[in-house]
Amino acid sequence: MAAQNGKDLLIKLDLTGAGAFETIAGLRATRISFNAETVDVTSLESQGGWRELLGGAGVRSAAISGSGVFRDAATDERARQIFFDGEAPDFQVIIPDFGIVQGPFMIASIDYAGSHNGEATYELSLASAGALSFTAL
Repeated sequence: MAAQNGKDLLIKLDLTGAGAFETIAGLRATRISFNAETVDVTSLESQGGWRELLGGAGVRSAAISGSGVFRDAATDERARQIFFDGEAPDFQVIIPDFGIVQGPFMIASIDYAGSHNGEATYELSLASAGALSFTAL
């Protein structure tokens, strides 16, 4: 796999609930992480005293974060609405030369900042809220 542009890692939001995904405006940096809890089933009979894990038993989750400049676009307004209404709509994360991750996410936090001589900025944190699908590119 060749090196990729960071700007090609996109976070998209379903604006209407009808599958019309739009890139969240103004993002400058994005990140997605996947996690899987482990279930330890080690016992006195474990071979050589090595830890044993139960496959497929832990809770899986994903977290998305991003930061950028405030643009007052439709996606900014929708993100605020999702947060205050406690919704968990579908999001898409486009990972270049890898695939598309799609599923419900809740916005865990939105931070706004700005200085008197600079642009307004924001940071988003999202937590998976259900089963995610993956489509290879």
